[in-house]
Amino acid sequence: MLPNLGFPFGDCKNTIVFLFRKIFRQELLTFTKKTLTQSKSMNKTPFLLAALVLSLIAGCQIKAQGNDEDTPGTGQPQVEIQDYYKADLSTLEGQWRDSVHTALAGILKDKKIVMGQYTMPIWWKIYGEEPAGGRSLYISLHGGGGTTAEMNDGQWENQKKLYEPAEGVYLCPRAITNTWDLHFRPESDAFYEKIIQLAVTCWNVNPNKVYLMGYSAGGDGVWRLAPRMADHLAAASMMAGHPGDVSLLSLRNLPFMIWCGALDDAYDRNKVCAERIEEMNKFQEADPEGYIHEGHIVAGKPHWMDLVDAAAVPWMAKYTRNPYPKKVVWCQGDVMKEYFYWLGIPVDEAEKGNKLTASIEGNTVNIGDCDYSKVRIFLNDKLVDLSKPVIVTHGEEKLFEGILTPSDALRKRTLYTRNDPAYSFPCVIEVSF
Repeated sequence: MLPNLGFPFGDCKNTIVFLFRKIFRQELLTFTKKTLTQSKSMNKTPFLLAALVLSLIAGCQIKAQGNDEDTPGTGQPQVEIQDYYKADLSTLEGQWRDSVHTALAGILKDKKIVMGQYTMPIWWKIYGEEPAGGRSLYISLHGGGGTTAEMNDGQWENQKKLYEPAEGVYLCPRAITNTWDLHFRPESDAFYEKIIQLAVTCWNVNPNKVYLMGYSAGGDGVWRLAPRMADHLAAASMMAGHPGDVSLLSLRNLPFMIWCGALDDAYDRNKVCAERIEEMNKFQEADPEGYIHEGHIVAGKPHWMDLVDAAAVPWMAKYTRNPYPKKVVWCQGDVMKEYFYWLGIPVDEAEKGNKLTASIEGNTVNIGDCDYSKVRIFLNDKLVDLSKPVIVTHGEEKLFEGILTPSDALRKRTLYTRNDPAYSFPCVIEVSF
């Protein structure tokens, strides 16, 4: 577990500067009040002007701290937390954004997501100016695990201070339980999907710039969540967690980083992480266009790596999600998924370890490994040329050939089903085996 410290690790300089500024601002405000009082009796305009200027300076200093004034800042100034909602209601996506924004308005106000018996408090901070294409979102999972609520709350507080992106929304969810698997319970996935929807509609986050990271028990979560939510993410970084028996096959299109201290031998984390790095190396050797990854077993470091792993933030920021990869490798994890990128399966047939691979070359879709009786292939003009016939094959067998007719009803249905503008598809082909 991480040490429960009150300030960012190794940040004494910034803490001192922060405290000085806070005291200085209070002195300015006190001076302003005195000057205003003096100006009434002395009737001297210069005093009044000086007081007004100093008040403005103090106000600017306070505003620059964003929504979390009592947390020392170590990066660029944060902007105030606001609702940046905007939608063109004349478009299907705009109507979807409006409906999601309305449905999730309470989350923004209450700073927590409630579904069934579970509650996930959330904390966030916005860094930098919004780029032309929309903000980034960093979902950062705290340590702790199978311990008391108080201990896990402390780890959540720590996580808020660990990393600072140059730009984007840095969001730390408080896990929905206090069990060892607190971040990747089967119920958790829906909460993370809600976070992404909230960020896209309220903070104008680019859905192709969503990143996942986590430390210790949070790293355990990244190991499991990244493969089963890869189609939602642009990149992910695992810090000091244990993968258990998770399959990494579904990471084919998700840049993935692995960090572990060389001395972190509890549960053989150092050895297992080294083995998983080698596994990713072999995946990439066999499939050079996929499995982008980077692995670090940090020499001389135990479980706490002294923030060497903070290099993961700019590394992830280099990548943007491609929601339409021409090759998909899908292996079911602990939570059964009905959709993955542009593929769909009968979810009642899904079992852990079930595989489906598919690729597109030109206007031909080839189904490779398949553990299902049926597969749905969702298509748009970014995947194939819809003006020409589309062919679906399985080995030497041709399963379908024909020109597809785009459907607005399907566009709407897939958008509202998957709640991701990228997965609003006009065409679908269903093939049986």
